[in-house]
Amino acid sequence: MGRLLGPDFPSKIALAVSGGGDSMTMLALAHEWSRSFGVALHVVTVDHGLRPESRAEAALVAEECATLGHPHSVLNWQWDGQGNLQDAARRARLRLIGDWRGKIAHVLLAHTQDDQAETLLMRLARGSGVEGLSAMAPTRDMGGWQIVRPLLSERRATLRHHIDVLKVPYVDDPTNEDDSYERVRMRKAISALDLDVTVLSDTADRMARAREALAARAADVARTCVTETEFGELLIDRDRFATVERDTQLRLLAAAVQWITGASYRPRAKALDLLLDRALGGAGGTLQGAELRVTKMCLQILREFSPLQHVLQAAPEARLWDGRWRIIGTGLDGANVRALGPEGWAQMPKETVSKGLSHSVAVTLPALFKDGELVGFAPASYGLPHRIELCPHGGSFVASLLSR
Repeated sequence: MGRLLGPDFPSKIALAVSGGGDSMTMLALAHEWSRSFGVALHVVTVDHGLRPESRAEAALVAEECATLGHPHSVLNWQWDGQGNLQDAARRARLRLIGDWRGKIAHVLLAHTQDDQAETLLMRLARGSGVEGLSAMAPTRDMGGWQIVRPLLSERRATLRHHIDVLKVPYVDDPTNEDDSYERVRMRKAISALDLDVTVLSDTADRMARAREALAARAADVARTCVTETEFGELLIDRDRFATVERDTQLRLLAAAVQWITGASYRPRAKALDLLLDRALGGAGGTLQGAELRVTKMCLQILREFSPLQHVLQAAPEARLWDGRWRIIGTGLDGANVRALGPEGWAQMPKETVSKGLSHSVAVTLPALFKDGELVGFAPASYGLPHRIELCPHGGSFVASLLSR
């Protein structure tokens, strides 16, 4: 805890506690640590509503927090039935916690060495490369706050022994024995094959170091051949790009797609390989909401318009439009922000279009509308006075390469 949060400790931290053995042990340990260093704890439980017992488990956490003297909150979520349940639940958990935390900048999660080993095998089974096989990091930047994992070097069995000795209550989630979950199957495989969890975790750590070196190489290349434009595009010099090794090419292309779209996940390997082959062959394509165009001099990577058609929010509003653009101005009440699109482009006097702003880029940029009428488009200095500011997650493109 001291290494991850020090040397100047925050005044308060948050703990995500489900009621299971790992997170309840983390609560007990953090309670003792925080008393020594004068750090306030705020505990949160996300109730996914997937099992009848979940409400009682949240109540167990609340009771223990009351005993220890820490505030506790319950956040509720319901699955809409779309996509992969486990992935949807994980994303929802992080989003809910991120919205709940207020000014708390550090949120502790109780991932263990066993979780590290299971994740390695899961990703190995999917054919992941260095990126996927890398260990979970002790800290992870979430854009304004950090995930902190203080128990990554601890075995699950050690934590259970500790909490049993202390007689701290916890629950055993029955889904931990359900073979329909990939993680459970990997957990049982580790036991059946008598694999050493510590060795697997150490392998993930070595892969993380390899990833760090490869990211540094990609950042060095990016500094010489990638240009960010004021309109949020990336331009990659074709000649320089063609001379670097394929792994770096793939790393740059994957990072470019994520930087443009704000996607949390790296594109799938097969789709990424296919797009790279097309790019090297002089053709373009789309991937994960980004569009790649090939010109004589460069690879142009920009936001694809199609996913933006229904991205709408009121202006002004605190959150970023499309996760990347801040709208700044006064007197904008009543206007909505959405992509300029072909409709907005058709309404704008052509003499107002900024020189060098192509149609393909312009239609993806935020514009102001009232009742379907275009009333403002900052890149062309049109309509209501305002400006737009690019605020990509992770900062500059080079910085994003080093932070992944």
